[in-house]
Amino acid sequence: MYNLATSLERNATFRGSNTALIFHDETISYRQLNTMVNQVANQLVKLGIKPDDKVAISCPNTPAFVIGYYAIQKVGAITVPLNVMLKGPEVAYHLDDSDAVAVISFQGNNAMPCGEYCYEGYSQTDSCLHYILIESEGEDIALPEDAHRFSQWLQSTETAFDAVYRTAEDTCVILYTSGTTGRAKGAELSQSNMLCNAQACQALTNQKGTDVSIAILPLFHTFGQSLIMNTSILTASALVLIPRFVPKTVLQQMHKHKVTHLAGVPTMFIGLLAFAEKHGGDYLKEIADNLKVAISGGASMPVEILKQFEAKLNVPVIEGYGLSESSPVAAFNHLEYKRKPGSIGQPLPGVTMKVVDSDGNDVAQGKEGELLIRGHNVMKGYYRKPEETAKTIVNGWLHTGDIVRFDEDGYVFVVDRLKEVIIRGGYNIYPRDIEETFMTHPDVHLVAVIGVPHKTYGEEVKAFIVPKENSTTNSKAFVAWGRERLADFKYPRQVEVVSELPMTATGKILKRLLK
Repeated sequence: MYNLATSLERNATFRGSNTALIFHDETISYRQLNTMVNQVANQLVKLGIKPDDKVAISCPNTPAFVIGYYAIQKVGAITVPLNVMLKGPEVAYHLDDSDAVAVISFQGNNAMPCGEYCYEGYSQTDSCLHYILIESEGEDIALPEDAHRFSQWLQSTETAFDAVYRTAEDTCVILYTSGTTGRAKGAELSQSNMLCNAQACQALTNQKGTDVSIAILPLFHTFGQSLIMNTSILTASALVLIPRFVPKTVLQQMHKHKVTHLAGVPTMFIGLLAFAEKHGGDYLKEIADNLKVAISGGASMPVEILKQFEAKLNVPVIEGYGLSESSPVAAFNHLEYKRKPGSIGQPLPGVTMKVVDSDGNDVAQGKEGELLIRGHNVMKGYYRKPEETAKTIVNGWLHTGDIVRFDEDGYVFVVDRLKEVIIRGGYNIYPRDIEETFMTHPDVHLVAVIGVPHKTYGEEVKAFIVPKENSTTNSKAFVAWGRERLADFKYPRQVEVVSELPMTATGKILKRLLK
């Protein structure tokens, strides 16, 4: 029995009084959570939802996301999480591409009208037959005639439901890639993929039932699902839900609920440090006593930021690596072993990695090449895209598109994205190397480096810099600073000072929008 929801059922039976979710002032036990999931599962069956049907869900980090996600799992259907920032046509694309027969959507508000956009997308997708609205708290609105109220489902008296039998290879979720380099594709992940990844995350972080995690990453994202939500439910531990990343709110909630496990992307760690620096160190001192571990993934963390966070909170920051296509976690620094700043650690148990050149030949230790992954975490493929799948998974090896190198201890160091390499006058230039250098500048808050067309060299290096508050350093000064510290062929001749950088909902910089 590989149904992901069996972890929830087990907790409801044996650890029913344990706190499962914390949202604002609301606390939900595992027994209560399982009952709510059962109520929604029964209503899904009444709609005609069957095993292997696809059901989409668009919702920020609220109890409704967890309830809806696990209800879909209970009935044996396939969860299709949607980014809450998608507009109507984008929602329609995802619903059509995934063959979703129903969509559960949060109502939202004027600032984030995801319910409006979801209904627009649903209305444009003939194959999607059911629309379920999660109403915003305290609001009673008129629904379209063909819509269902999630709140009414949670008032149902039908509170019993046993998870449908699923095999290891049955599809659990279809996770859409973030689309940082192109149009999103649906990574089809099995029950075994998701369960094994949650178990691996538990082992990595040593998470127990007495621990408290905080969800600052969107749960619709692969990192948030596996490392935060599914791992918390696997271990019967508590999860604090944060709908929107606001540094002050995050730090206050971490202090109030004595959070032990924090996971985020580098821009979130940068944001927390910047807020604490501006408003006083007490914010960090208040959470340091309880915090056991901080986990960074989703993008490479600048070594300078990692060292600052560890020093100010006296807590280990373990950096890892993953992608939607690998469920997502594939490698991590381990708490019990030596951690190497700047490294993504070593492969998970049961996961094999190798580095190859452009011809597919293995490269020597210390040499750079593309990272390939094989193991229990590799996706089944891209949903309805056999040609794309065949290009990405070759003889069982997942081609990541990331350039890495192994050191003498088997630790992996990410050099850059294969598609982001800048070729200037025949030289291969890796943006991350330049970004790491500029992150040590006292006036730099964030930086992104790309290649722009150049008549003579083919490409020129350009840096977009978000300065720290009250910085007076201008573009020319940044160029001069870089020239002093980087090789002549490498330093950015062009620097543009900007107020912000375009990002995904999970805090990854969208470099394609800078070009």
